[in-house]
Amino acid sequence: MTTAQNGSEKDHVRIFDTTLRDGEQSPGASMTLEEKLQIAEILDDMGVDIIEAGFPIASNGDFEAVSEIARQSKNSVIAGLARAIHADIDRCGEAVKHAGKGRIHTFVSTSPIHLQFQMNKNEDQVLDIITDTVARSRNLIDDVEWSAMDATRTPIDYLCRCVEAAIKCGATTINLPDTVGYATPDEYKQMFMDIRNRVPNADKAIFSVHCHDDLGLAVANSLAGVAGGARQIECTINGLGERAGNAALEEIVMAIRTRGDVLPYACGVDPQYMTRASKLVAGASGFAVQYNKAIVGKNAFAHESGIHQDGMLKNAETYEIMRPEDVGVKATSLVMGKHSGRHAFKDKLKELGYELGDNALQDAFRRFKDLADRKKHVYDEDIEALVEDEISIASENTRVIALTVIAGTGGPQKAILTMDVNGHHETRECTGDGPVDATFNAIKAIIPHDATLQLYQVHAVTEGTDAQAEVSVRLESGGRIATGKGADTDTLVASARAYVSALNKLALRQQGSNPGALKAS
Repeated sequence: MTTAQNGSEKDHVRIFDTTLRDGEQSPGASMTLEEKLQIAEILDDMGVDIIEAGFPIASNGDFEAVSEIARQSKNSVIAGLARAIHADIDRCGEAVKHAGKGRIHTFVSTSPIHLQFQMNKNEDQVLDIITDTVARSRNLIDDVEWSAMDATRTPIDYLCRCVEAAIKCGATTINLPDTVGYATPDEYKQMFMDIRNRVPNADKAIFSVHCHDDLGLAVANSLAGVAGGARQIECTINGLGERAGNAALEEIVMAIRTRGDVLPYACGVDPQYMTRASKLVAGASGFAVQYNKAIVGKNAFAHESGIHQDGMLKNAETYEIMRPEDVGVKATSLVMGKHSGRHAFKDKLKELGYELGDNALQDAFRRFKDLADRKKHVYDEDIEALVEDEISIASENTRVIALTVIAGTGGPQKAILTMDVNGHHETRECTGDGPVDATFNAIKAIIPHDATLQLYQVHAVTEGTDAQAEVSVRLESGGRIATGKGADTDTLVASARAYVSALNKLALRQQGSNPGALKAS
């Protein structure tokens, strides 16, 4: 067990989730009461230390949500946000009083640009506001968090005075947010070290980080702040939040768990809930998770490169530093695509129940590569259709080599077909009433026969306009019936293969001989 997992109090980092407050402030991310309750329940179950459930003064709906979450929470501290205004603080206190453990989180701006343009206050006036509102909050509840909005653009001397005042008036947690995502990791770490060294009563409060991702540094800054002495991290599921979002909870937690050698901290969040929480938040907010999102993205545990797949099949640690099951993902996904290697393709076939000989495997792999070049996503169903098609023609000496079709409203439609018949290439050009009819006429020109078409059926193997078509053709001749199948992203090529497959089977049944008995004209 690493130091980060030994649970010692001095190394414990509290996880403060603000998905339901800061996350919901993302334009368009408003959630219903029922959605908020579901998210709060999973956060509570997964071991989040503090859930910031909302901004009670914002609306009756927000007040109701915070109050109901406070009533239903089993383990987490339930916090509400309040501006440095008496009405906000009183409303927040009323909302969180139902919690087993409640918190008022109040904030005020401290940076020069905010004081001048947003608050129209001077430094001394803001200090008076801090003293008044923190004391009022503490009179309502024992657990009070105070935040210096835009702390990273606040002169350090003045920030020290503000922090000292807040702690003196009863704040138990001091949050120094990088509100606009401006800081770099070294700067953020140093700020916490300076504040904790210079403020006389700093040891009486827990320090907290809250980072936005405007420069893509939210997670890095959060961990840097912890290195500087903070022991609470404010974050959200999926990194949801205003502008570019907040530090992502799942990235924070897994960084601590995975790199205990350089991040010697304890964290009580159970990561197996992460994927479920991510999907729940994505669905409620309407903000889809990007495919390459760390930890919970669709591609986080997916591998397409042949080199990577080969390594994964030999030892998962070659390319994965976390186990997918640890974050609630069922298993690693070896995505079959144009970068996949033979080893992964063979393993996928085995998983699907196919055992092919070397020659058949080589042919199937070649066709798979051709398919992957034409098709964006290759699904298991695509591979099954491809292999079934390969198996059906493996013993056939008559097969489609090339097909060109000219079609349109002007007509007539024309097909130019080349086939391999017993080792000889034959090419014919025929017209027809539509491209499929022209294709079948070309086959009949190369291989004369009296079989009649009883069934022609097409269905898409998977979704999308680039889906493979699987075609079934049923032919009848002399009382004997044979069905052939073909698969390809080109419906006409699949149709030709299915028709020829049925012809080969008919020849086999009629003559009791090799399909090669089919003769070219």
